[in-house]
Amino acid sequence: MPLVPVHAADVPRRTLRVALSFAISLFFIWGLAYGLLDVLNKHFQDTLHVGTAESTWLQIAYFGAYLVVSLPAGLWLVRAGYKVGILTGLAITAIGAFLFIPSAAAGTFLPFVLSMFVLASGLACLETAADSYVAVLGPPEDASRRLNLAQSFNGLGTFIGPLIGGTLFFADGPAAASAQGAHDSVRMIYAGIGIAIVIFALFVARAHLPEISEDSHATEGGREGGILQRRHFVLGVATQAIYIGAQVGIGALFINVALSTWSGLTTRGAAYLLSFALVTYMIGRFASTALLARVTPRRLLTIFAVANVVLSLVVAAGIDRVSLIAMIGVFFFMSTMFPTIFALGVRDLGKGAKRGASAMVMAIGGGVALPYPMGLMAERYGAPAAFVLPAIAFAVVALYGARFSRLEDEG
Repeated sequence: MPLVPVHAADVPRRTLRVALSFAISLFFIWGLAYGLLDVLNKHFQDTLHVGTAESTWLQIAYFGAYLVVSLPAGLWLVRAGYKVGILTGLAITAIGAFLFIPSAAAGTFLPFVLSMFVLASGLACLETAADSYVAVLGPPEDASRRLNLAQSFNGLGTFIGPLIGGTLFFADGPAAASAQGAHDSVRMIYAGIGIAIVIFALFVARAHLPEISEDSHATEGGREGGILQRRHFVLGVATQAIYIGAQVGIGALFINVALSTWSGLTTRGAAYLLSFALVTYMIGRFASTALLARVTPRRLLTIFAVANVVLSLVVAAGIDRVSLIAMIGVFFFMSTMFPTIFALGVRDLGKGAKRGASAMVMAIGGGVALPYPMGLMAERYGAPAAFVLPAIAFAVVALYGARFSRLEDEG
């Protein structure tokens, strides 16, 4: 049975800080899982000999889980509360991680895809709970800053993921010579992730996580029902889906683009460059958190999106080394997009906040849309050319920030 909801203003600050710390820790977990995803993509291209387009089924499984699970997770969150929702997500994520052990023994692509779907289903539950929980753990006007701060720790996980994957998945030596030997590293990493999640879940189970009432985050004059009638919310969900599609496609093809635009670069070196790109992504998150003290979320989102339109077109041009540097720059300007679109979209929803949050997380399922067509473009025209599609997606994000993220009473 969930705790009786209370207003954030009535909860002691220390309790809010502790709850926020636990919530932020969850962002690291799915950041690590996502950071490993794009390296796994190239790993299976090499060890299982799947094509560039076929390998994106890992991304489709990962983000398809968000598409399928997020709304049921939102309904469960409304019924059970934040703490139970978080524990449910941790349990499913751990199961998905442990499924990589028999998948590695099977040594074929499909079991890995199915294991990724289960793991991502748990992450979808976690993100539905944690994103909305961070949004309500404090004053509503600071929700965007809290989400950017929390997403900074997501960036830390995505940075560490490629470092681990690049070191172990692309290792040299006799063990790496066979596909089965290479899969041993996959088994080891995901077994470790599963054990760590179980231990963390035990701490969460013992923690006091207050159930915050969303009523305290309804702005004055805001409507509490009819979220599908709120333009800024509906278009925010659509924009989030389009943005995530671009982000996922960029990550999936990063190593391919790096290898084609920097002669002499090794696969392991490209994986390390992906990790470096994710460092810029993490730096962008912290920078965005600071900038939001001076710049409105709408304006920051628009500026960053326009910058990425330009950079994506530079990548698409396939200029030696320059395109790779531009692709790394894309990660910096992507940094603020998910949390800012999320915060702008769920403003003023009142009691519809949890349902709105689950829809926003479901929009992460937009990650299934662009990786495969980008993979097909890469196979036909070369990996850099596929970045025309993210350029279009970032133009949509810029339009949402400049115009369609406004509340109705803002004009």
